Amino acid sequence: MIKFKKISFILIFFFLGKGILFAEVPYFLDFKYILNQSDAGKKAQIFLKDKLEKGIQNLNNKEKKIQTEEKKIIEQKKIISSEEYRKKVTELREKVSKLRKERDQLLTSVSKERKKARDTLLKNLNPIIKEYMVEKKIRMVIDKKSLLLADEKLNITNDIMKILNQKLKSIKLN
Repeated sequence: MIKFKKISFILIFFFLGKGILFAEVPYFLDFKYILNQSDAGKKAQIFLKDKLEKGIQNLNNKEKKIQTEEKKIIEQKKIISSEEYRKKVTELREKVSKLRKERDQLLTSVSKERKKARDTLLKNLNPIIKEYMVEKKIRMVIDKKSLLLADEKLNITNDIMKILNQKLKSIKLN
């Protein structure tokens, strides 16, 4: 009976211990960091930021012209007929509406291009991660944002970014 308990204890300890000793530890990477700090990610961000700033500057110039036109119409209110005044106000409202549409189109365009850049980067990143996993015999990689706490030794972000920077210099955007 005592012998049976000892053997059972040894077998249980062996199998549980083996599971604990050889348990796979997931590695992690910071995708947001790679997206923002990789060579291709930085170039894409600069391109999109410039496009947005130029577009907003252009829209602001148009807005100033509309405001100037509005002041002129208000000054002419007493001089011109009520029909002509209404006509000019209607035209001004159409211009304002057009300006809003342009602003929405600009924001939508930049948003779509940002998503396209992110998807392209992810599309190029996945094979790199898979290759790295095979090479280093890693079975699981998770995104850092999904972690609560982890040992920094399990972070493979810099290794992956070095490989990505070698393979992907830039992302083609319009």
